[in-house]
Amino acid sequence: MRKNVPLEKVGLYIPGGSAPLFSTVLMLAIPAKIAGCEKVILCTPPGKDGKINPVILYSARLSGITEIYMVGGAQAIAAMAYGTETIPRVDKIFGPGNQFVTRAKEIVQSSGVAIDLPAGPSEVLVIADSSADPSFVAADLLSQAEHGPDSQVVLATDNEKTLRSVKDEIKSQLDKLPRKDIAAKSMNNSLFLLFNNLQDCVSFSNEYAPEHLVINTSEPWTVAGQVKNTGSVFVGRYSCESAGDYASGTNHTLPTNGYARSYSGVSTDSFIKKITFQEISSEGIRNIGPAIQVMAEAEGLEAHKNAVSIRLKSIDNV
Repeated sequence: MRKNVPLEKVGLYIPGGSAPLFSTVLMLAIPAKIAGCEKVILCTPPGKDGKINPVILYSARLSGITEIYMVGGAQAIAAMAYGTETIPRVDKIFGPGNQFVTRAKEIVQSSGVAIDLPAGPSEVLVIADSSADPSFVAADLLSQAEHGPDSQVVLATDNEKTLRSVKDEIKSQLDKLPRKDIAAKSMNNSLFLLFNNLQDCVSFSNEYAPEHLVINTSEPWTVAGQVKNTGSVFVGRYSCESAGDYASGTNHTLPTNGYARSYSGVSTDSFIKKITFQEISSEGIRNIGPAIQVMAEAEGLEAHKNAVSIRLKSIDNV
């Protein structure tokens, strides 16, 4: 039998910075509560005014979190991992952050504290062909670029006209954004890649393993069927990445920096551990006992074999 058991103590990290990511509170707190975690704490840094943004506090209260600590960065991860006089030690740490937060999570993991996944600066890769609306593609790229100057933005296409049109659209849309300075810095490090065909686009995507993958092609599900490595896929012309950030039902806490090759995004299962149970009857040990004895002897583990042998002998003497 396998039993689902909620983690007892979990810590949620909510980044600060220039944008109050209250949606991340919902993405982490709601599944934690659904899973039934006994203790859920939240750490988040203050803004320039020295206070936690009200929308973060409201989202925490709405989600049933009452234990909130005003601390951010790598020090918040350390506090939740090892405990302080005021901040309790937790069993698992959740939440995205900058490169320092991500590295801190990786370090504490080696100390026996579990983490959800390495989730650093945001990423998006858009695969587009000649059928894609350049304004849609540009908007998807900019929606990630405005997160921060270290966000990763990539376009992969098999059509040179699409590539040029998207670049023109980005220039037009960028000037209208309130966070255009931040987005512009990210776009300066962006990649616009022209491939021979869509298969090559998908092959590159699987190697890159982006956090978000948008497929804006004439037959998006055909392309989607070839996807192997990514955090979350947005299929079709109307499936914008920002929908996944807020309202489409998937979780937006996803692996970045290529970790989508081995990690999945956060879900309710992330807040649950699974315990197995087994009970063996006298008939059962008779049936599997000989196999256990042979395997234990082959590994040179005589005590393992004896644990079975002594029971079989006891049954035979009854």
